[in-house]
Amino acid sequence: MSTQNQLNVLGEPLECCCQDPLTGFYRDGFCNTGPGDAGLHTVCAQVDDDFLGFSAQAGNDLSTPRPEFEFPGLQSGDAWCLCAARWAEAHQMGLAPKVFLRRTNIKTLELIPLEWLKAYAIDIS
Repeated sequence: MSTQNQLNVLGEPLECCCQDPLTGFYRDGFCNTGPGDAGLHTVCAQVDDDFLGFSAQAGNDLSTPRPEFEFPGLQSGDAWCLCAARWAEAHQMGLAPKVFLRRTNIKTLELIPLEWLKAYAIDIS
């Protein structure tokens, strides 16, 4: 799958998730995916303190800066391309963050029903 011209969960061209901090598996600002992305980093979410705490307890501390990976650490309110499975796990625990549907890759639908995502959407009427 090409990382260019990928679609979002609405079947439209994928929009940029975030440039600051620079997100995405390929660190291109988009929740693009491809063969090397085993974690399926396709959900563009606006992280909050509840999710960041949940993620840290699950073994993925997203709050602590990791300069060796050019990772600034996330704060509540930041947009970030999350692993689809981790978002689904957080959803089941009642801790899933809000999502940007137009910035979330269509490949997410292989793991997460669109209805779940729509319930957390902050960019659709």
